Parts: sequence; C-alpha cells; structure tokens
Amino acid sequence: MKKPFHQRVGDFLEGKGFYIVLFLCVAAIGISGYYLFDSLTRDGPDAPVAATAEITVTPTPAPVRTPARPEHSVPAAVRPSVVPTPAAESTPEPTPAAAPTPEPAPQTAPTSFTWPVRGELVAAFSVDELMYNPTMDDWRTHDGVDIAAALGSQVCAAADGTVSAVSQDPLMGTVVTVSHGGGLTSTYANLAAEAMVEAGDHVNAGQVLGTVGDTAIAESALASHLHFAMALDGAAVDPGEYLPE
Repeated sequence: MKKPFHQRVGDFLEGKGFYIVLFLCVAAIGISGYYLFDSLTRDGPDAPVAATAEITVTPTPAPVRTPARPEHSVPAAVRPSVVPTPAAESTPEPTPAAAPTPEPAPQTAPTSFTWPVRGELVAAFSVDELMYNPTMDDWRTHDGVDIAAALGSQVCAAADGTVSAVSQDPLMGTVVTVSHGGGLTSTYANLAAEAMVEAGDHVNAGQVLGTVGDTAIAESALASHLHFAMALDGAAVDPGEYLPE
C-alpha cells in the first residue's frame, strides 16, 4: 500500500535528517562568517584585521665549558706576585785618604856640648857692656866668644843638629849655622872660604864643619881664631853656659 506523502517525508527525514541538519548548521556558520568579515571590511578599510603577535625567541646560551683545574694549582688571584729585585748598583770603593805624614816631634835642645876647637879665649861674650874692637877701632857689643886656633884647624859641631845655613857675611866671613832644636842655634864664623857641609845636612857633635880661616875682616886685627856664638829663640846667649869647663 502506498504511503501517504507526509509519511514518506517523515521517513526520509528520519533516515537522512541528521546530515541535513549538520549541513544546514555548517552553511549557517559560513554565511554568518562571510557577512561578519564583509561588515568589518566596510566599516574600517584601513584598520588592520588583526595584529600578528611577534614572538621573540631568546636563544639559550651554550654552556661554557670550564677547564678542569689541577688539584694543587694556586688561583692567580691569590698567587703571590714576585717583584724582581733590582740589581744593586756597584758603588766604587772609596779611595782611602792618604794617611797624613806625621810631623816629626819637635826636637829638644841637647843637654851636652863640646868645644868646636881647643884654645884660649881671646875675646869674651858681652852684650850688656861695650867692648873695644881694635880692628874697627870702636866700642861695640860682642855676641860670641873668640877662641884662639891656628889657621886651618878643624872646626867641629858643638852638638847634634841640622845645618840651617852656610853663608858669606861681609864682616864675619864664611859662616855656618847649626840648629839644635828647642830654638837653640850655634854659629861658626871666620871659617875658610870652602865649608865642608851644606844647608840641610844633619851633623853630629864633633863632626867637622870646616877649618879656621881669615875671612872675618871685622876681627882681622886679632890673632887667628874661631868666632863662636849661640842664640836661643833668636836672642844671643853666652856659649860659656853650654860648653863644658
């Protein structure tokens, strides 16, 4: 028996209805989306539809590989720094100053004397009273003693000392002066022209200085003799105070 139309429609919908409804839903969603996109395009043509989110990806750093430290190594931070010691500059050795030459000790005056010649006194020492000089025919002082001696007799040093001068005096002829130290000197005058010593010579008591001559014109009227005088610090002294008896 042929079913009525409404029953056939009902059967059809019952068998195919689910797919029809699903199709209609999808079509409705598509149409709705189209109209929505179209309305947005007309309302704001310049407005961007959507901003694309920019995702920044930070690269993960590669692990740094630390070299293995030796078990007994000392970190550089705590390792003592060795400061090189500068080489010491060589300082030249100071030249030692030359030792000063010690000055010789002052020579003291001798305590013993000897006669320069042996003979009699023909004129005494006199500085406080005037004496008559027959050669000069006047009165004057006499700063020494005149000892009689033959011409050419040896004249010797009265004591140790150093010859300080050998000179030619216009009145007393050839003269030798000996320094004995302590400011004491002895003088030998009326010697022969050629003395036997020179200035600077060291002489001992009794050493020959020269010979008796006739060069002292101030005493030429007297017999042959030696004029012998002594002085202490430049002042005439009596030789009789030093010569032995």
